[in-house]
Amino acid sequence: MTLWLPDANETLIARVAVGFATGAATPVANMRWFRDTERRDIQDELRGWPEGPRFIARGESDRRLRKGAKFGAGVLLVATLGVLESLAGSGSTGNAATLGSPDEPENEVEDFPVMWAAPNTLARTLPWQLDPARRPKTNRTHLVVTDRRVLILGLRDGKGDPADQILWETERSNIASATRKEFSRYDTDFTIVFTDGSWCRLAGWNTNCRDDATRSLENPLHLMTPDDLTPGQQRAVRELLEGKDAGGTLLLYRRPSGNVYVTYQFDDRVDPTYGVGSAAFKLMNPDGENAHFQKGDI
Repeated sequence: MTLWLPDANETLIARVAVGFATGAATPVANMRWFRDTERRDIQDELRGWPEGPRFIARGESDRRLRKGAKFGAGVLLVATLGVLESLAGSGSTGNAATLGSPDEPENEVEDFPVMWAAPNTLARTLPWQLDPARRPKTNRTHLVVTDRRVLILGLRDGKGDPADQILWETERSNIASATRKEFSRYDTDFTIVFTDGSWCRLAGWNTNCRDDATRSLENPLHLMTPDDLTPGQQRAVRELLEGKDAGGTLLLYRRPSGNVYVTYQFDDRVDPTYGVGSAAFKLMNPDGENAHFQKGDI
């Protein structure tokens, strides 16, 4: 077994399962594209990438209506398709209750780029294994974030033999921002923007993966030390860790609300499906009591 672990002078902040995201709105559902800044397809320009599927966004309403008319569907079909197309325009067809309105219709409804990269930019160096349509079904990719760098690991899906392989890495200083995307079927999508202006859209295995990834990529990273805590918070942390195995990593995040988010994790306890999860966690107020969640706390 080859298990990736941080260097002795390095702190693992998060390790979560991710891949390139997948379109949710009807015109781009189950599709993704790799674009340059002129919105041209660049997948053939990505060095070392194997052949993958080539998607075509679903057609405009007038084409669908003409096709339907050939089969004598008449006014009912026209009306029905009109409703569907109006929903698709907002990206809500088939999922109106959860998708809501797109923040970027040009990138979430009309098109769905998961890589946006001019020539010689960092996003173009991302590994093809992030693409669910290209990598073997038995493999996964994990995003690793430390206090120094960001990595993509490839691994097999067997819990007893992760066989980690470093596929890509860069310094944290090359990350400009990470943003959660609300227009996402399962609340899993987020974007990473690099300092050269290129970006990628990824999806965590679940919402917690997305939240762990984006929180760990905050710039600046609002990590605290136990000495930064109030006496009440120090007591709460001691109680949280009672009975837990020693040797884990304690992470303390100061949140915009003033609350503190605490996680305790073991770097070597890796689940291929998820990554490294919390052995214990708590959101606490300045007194160390359980806090009510506010925007930005997680």
